[in-house]
Amino acid sequence: MSPVFDCTSAPGRAEGVAKAATGVRAGALVVLPTDTLYGVGADAFTPAAVQALLAAKGRGQDMPPPVLVASPETVDGLATDIPDYARALIAQFWPGALTVVLKAQPSLMWDLGETGGTVALRMPNDEIALALLAEVGPMAVSSANRTGYPASRTVVEAASQLGAAVEFYLDGGPVTGGLASTIVDCTRAEPVVLRQGAISTEDILAVVAAADTPYDLPESSAPDPESTTDE
Repeated sequence: MSPVFDCTSAPGRAEGVAKAATGVRAGALVVLPTDTLYGVGADAFTPAAVQALLAAKGRGQDMPPPVLVASPETVDGLATDIPDYARALIAQFWPGALTVVLKAQPSLMWDLGETGGTVALRMPNDEIALALLAEVGPMAVSSANRTGYPASRTVVEAASQLGAAVEFYLDGGPVTGGLASTIVDCTRAEPVVLRQGAISTEDILAVVAAADTPYDLPESSAPDPESTTDE
């Protein structure tokens, strides 16, 4: 049985994060809380671990996971050609429930799946997640559920779906967010909301407008937030 660490106390959090970090660096999977949903994560630069994450969820390479980071400064090492409006969105909503899709640095030695040369990045607003990310570095993290099943808001819900496929479980108590992150495609001159989640399209466009950046959001670019449960 995979160990579950009670991270609701400082000593438990320190022990859980330390042991999970050691495991993730060795290629293990970990379930961790975020500010939106529970996620299942792997070292983004260990292809076998990323593949194990996709397998645990019942997914293929055609559905690559997002990457969580511990600070906005990490973005320039992972992405290129970052528009000014994307930086404005990051400044406004990170840490928080915003995922930005950017052009990936071509020199990176990772394999997240069929990304088309892009990477989806987010900085979560959760102390446990940020502590683990600070220890491990960028992590591929997807919602902690089997594809097609409800997203997990507790560690018990995650364990009931993923079981022994995950080596470490970090229990931070029930998540309070409930909605997945809003995903914005920032690979072009104008932002496109791919999924509206915890942050509204109106709030996204208000920040873009304040940055004096032109935008044109097609009505069809903001699908129902229930269409996917990923971070």
